[in-house]
Amino acid sequence: MHYKLLTPGPLTTSDTVKQSMLKDWCTWDEEYKTLVEDIRSKLLMINNLSNEKYTVTLMQGSGTYGVESTIISSVGENDHLLVLKNGAYGERIHQIASIAKKNVSALSFSETAILDSDVLDQYLTQNPEVTHVAFVHCETTTGILNPLESLCEVVKRHNKTLIVDAMSSLGGIPIAIDELKIDFIISSSNKCLQGVPGFSFIISSKESIMKCKGNSTSLSLDLYDQWVNMESDPGKWRFTSPTHVVRAFYQAILELINEGGITARYNRYLNNQKLLVKGLGTLGFECCIDVTIQSPIITTFLFPENKTFTFQSLYDYLKGYGFVIYPGKLSNLNVFRIGNIGDINSNDIELLIMVLNNYKTKILKE
Repeated sequence: MHYKLLTPGPLTTSDTVKQSMLKDWCTWDEEYKTLVEDIRSKLLMINNLSNEKYTVTLMQGSGTYGVESTIISSVGENDHLLVLKNGAYGERIHQIASIAKKNVSALSFSETAILDSDVLDQYLTQNPEVTHVAFVHCETTTGILNPLESLCEVVKRHNKTLIVDAMSSLGGIPIAIDELKIDFIISSSNKCLQGVPGFSFIISSKESIMKCKGNSTSLSLDLYDQWVNMESDPGKWRFTSPTHVVRAFYQAILELINEGGITARYNRYLNNQKLLVKGLGTLGFECCIDVTIQSPIITTFLFPENKTFTFQSLYDYLKGYGFVIYPGKLSNLNVFRIGNIGDINSNDIELLIMVLNNYKTKILKE
């Protein structure tokens, strides 16, 4: 049996999602195009959004492609983007905008602290030239869940365009997109919706995406042109789409709906995460961040104070028993990360804890 991915994506998929990729598809075929349109409709439906006000654009490539597409297409020549960052993925948004030569500034926070809406409020008051604000909802550098509601309230009170990187949260955490007035929210096929890697998707208000015309500094990542093409020729991407991935994603959405929707999935992830923290806590592994700002997606643990411990020894031991975890990504702390999203349940987490207990007993020596 292949190992299970305890990572924030790619992640472990169901057997039925895997099996759905065994058939080949033609991108021009009406059956395939209907499938694409159904995906776009269902993404709105599961997020309680109206197709009169919101739309979905699918974009080839990983989640970062979707983020880059949104940034370079929504921020115009005379606009100014503010990026909030408290980890590697917020930093990546800043890098994308800088390389694209967009007008951009940043507010930086500690990697182990949430984004501060009061600081944001003060900054926007003092810097009226800002037109767009972008931040990461679940910063998987640590597993922090940034305060989406308060941040969105500040951004919209200042009448700015709001861009949310919800790569590791959309589909796994309920998000009131319409109520929060989010202009663009981005995720990908291989995260909480439990598909496989290959494309990203952007949910946007129609009013906001229509303002993107002519802004993109890339041909293939032009969000506006991709959307116009999908609207004028339903189900057709501008360039070759990852057909097998699309079919797997369709199956994954059906399985999300059958599970009970986003709230039911959130509850499963939350239960997994609580079991994980409790179990590792009994073995002496401490969490990096406070429980009050911890997401149910991925948890960062500090290295134990043990001279024989190395991440590689832990990784190799767990892989030998069928689990793969993530290395740390913090700049000044020795940590490792364990995700609990995907086709993972409480039995998997309990087995992991047993294996970790064996690792501590057999491998770690004071």
